[in-house]
Amino acid sequence: MMPKSEPHPDQLAIDWEQDPAIEAIIEARVAKRAEAAAFQWRLRLVAIETCMMGGLVIAAGLALDQPPLQTVRTGLIVAAACFASGMLLIGLSGACGMLFSRLSQWRAR
Repeated sequence: MMPKSEPHPDQLAIDWEQDPAIEAIIEARVAKRAEAAAFQWRLRLVAIETCMMGGLVIAAGLALDQPPLQTVRTGLIVAAACFASGMLLIGLSGACGMLFSRLSQWRAR
C-alpha cells in the first residue's frame, strides 16, 4: 500500500477503505477502464503491424526491381491479410477469455 499523505485542509476527509461496497465499485470501474485501454492497445498494435508488413513488402519489391504497380498491389494484399489475422486473433482471444471466465465461475459453484 502507498503511504498516506496529509490531505489538503479544505478537502473532505473520507476513508474509502472502510466501506467495502465503495471499494468494490472503484475496483470495478478501474477494471473496466483497464480493459478498454487494453483493447485500444491491441488495435494499435494490429495497425502498426499491418503498416509495417505492407511497407516491408512494398520496399522489398521495389528494392528487387519488381513492377511498381504489382509491388503495391502485393503489399496491400499482405497488409489486408495481416489486418484480418490480427483482428481474428483479438476476437478469438477475447472469446477464449470469456469462455474461461465462465468456466471458472461454473466450477466455483
